[in-house]
Amino acid sequence: MTAHMPALIVVTPLAVALLTPIITRISPVLARVTALTALLVALASSIGSLNIALAEGAWHYFFGGWAPPWGIEYVIDPLSGGLATLVSFFGLLVLFYAGPYLAPKIAKEKGYFYTLYLLCVAGLLGMVVTGDVFNLYVFLEITSLAAYALIASGGSKATVGAFRYLLIGTAAASLYLLGIGYLYALTGSLNMADLAQLLPMVDAPTALVLATGLIIIGLGIKMALFPLHGWLPDAYASAPAPVTAFIAAVMAKVSAYAIYRILFFVLKAADPTTIALNMVGWMAAAGILFGSIMAIAQRDLWRMLAYSSVAQMCYIALGLALANTMGIYGALLHILNHAITKGCLFLIAGSIAWKTGIRDINQLAKMCRRLPWTMAVFIVAAMSMIGLPPTAGFFSKLYLVLGSIEAGAWGFVAVLIASSLLTAVYFFRVIEFAYLRQPDTAEETGKPEKGRTMPGQWELPPAMLVPIVLLGIGILTAGVLSEKIVANLIQFALPWGLL
Repeated sequence: MTAHMPALIVVTPLAVALLTPIITRISPVLARVTALTALLVALASSIGSLNIALAEGAWHYFFGGWAPPWGIEYVIDPLSGGLATLVSFFGLLVLFYAGPYLAPKIAKEKGYFYTLYLLCVAGLLGMVVTGDVFNLYVFLEITSLAAYALIASGGSKATVGAFRYLLIGTAAASLYLLGIGYLYALTGSLNMADLAQLLPMVDAPTALVLATGLIIIGLGIKMALFPLHGWLPDAYASAPAPVTAFIAAVMAKVSAYAIYRILFFVLKAADPTTIALNMVGWMAAAGILFGSIMAIAQRDLWRMLAYSSVAQMCYIALGLALANTMGIYGALLHILNHAITKGCLFLIAGSIAWKTGIRDINQLAKMCRRLPWTMAVFIVAAMSMIGLPPTAGFFSKLYLVLGSIEAGAWGFVAVLIASSLLTAVYFFRVIEFAYLRQPDTAEETGKPEKGRTMPGQWELPPAMLVPIVLLGIGILTAGVLSEKIVANLIQFALPWGLL
């Protein structure tokens, strides 16, 4: 089985997703256990493959014994292996958290959720480990179709948000497909490593610029890169909490990974890459300020976090656009840090709504008394979002500032500092209401969702509270160990020219 670990990363959740409707008819409990087991296998396979890649170099797995460019190839290197581990870990953690949400639903609805959720996870894992730009498109579509349906399961408002995401997402995928179509027309290959060898010999600069632009715009929409973020606020604010937490934590990050992989490992230092990075840099700087300002303007906690995600994804894009060692360190470290932090924050927002029915920030008065552990973790996550030591967010932003200074981009330094101050404004507002404001009985209109159960003296069911606390610990741990994470993992994910 060890020899086939790269395949198990994707095949296990994909196969179980197809079997879940049958298993659910037998027992919804068995379906949940099977889904959790499938994600546990994917996580173990990701960790095992990553360890081998770190010890022995990139692992190239050929399906059916057909070598590329003719056959399908999975590539496990420190970059893809690390992100596959992150995706499978969050997939497992969020599915565990979702138990109380799914408890009051009928068996058929649970079966739909498990199937779509596993398809979404499998698609993201496929995007991460594939070594083929067309297979990346196939997995992108699997992920997107599952995500549309998962978001729509949140109710009538969610259906509108999901439909809007479907329209925009379909256009994004079409642009990406058109872009790789140009690359295939120029080279006759779709394998990433093969393209990297063939593209320098292509004498068609206009076609290369066009292909690069289409790919960046398509993946930029999926990444929610400003001003291509229009689908994100409604989708995040209306989807069920477990869905929003998972999508916010890893889905946009995988699209950012795809941009990084194609620009730096396929197109490399060609003129189209330079043009694309310059464009992405200024889009990211504008998006950081836009997302932060819009987050301040929100009263709905979920929408505040959604606009915050727009700004934070632009941090990642800014680091990539700097195209130097410190900048890419910051971008890749922020993928990890923002996944942990924003996933944690959406789990907290979902737990508050599940327990109290409250989403309005102005109704959070003395929430610290009702959910003391949950709100304590919220403070830790807020510190990371602002960029305060010793949390994870401080170190990724530090690398971004150092990268901007190295590039002489003092405007970017000013944007990063201003954004941290703006982030402090909207998170301190939440903390002020939760800890310092006295409850106003006229505003206490929240109603907990039907079907919730509270074991013993727990403020939340253990299935919900434990993941939140674990992520809070993870935020601090990632901050303390950030130097080791960079030295032992991230530095091996840089392109050769920056090593």
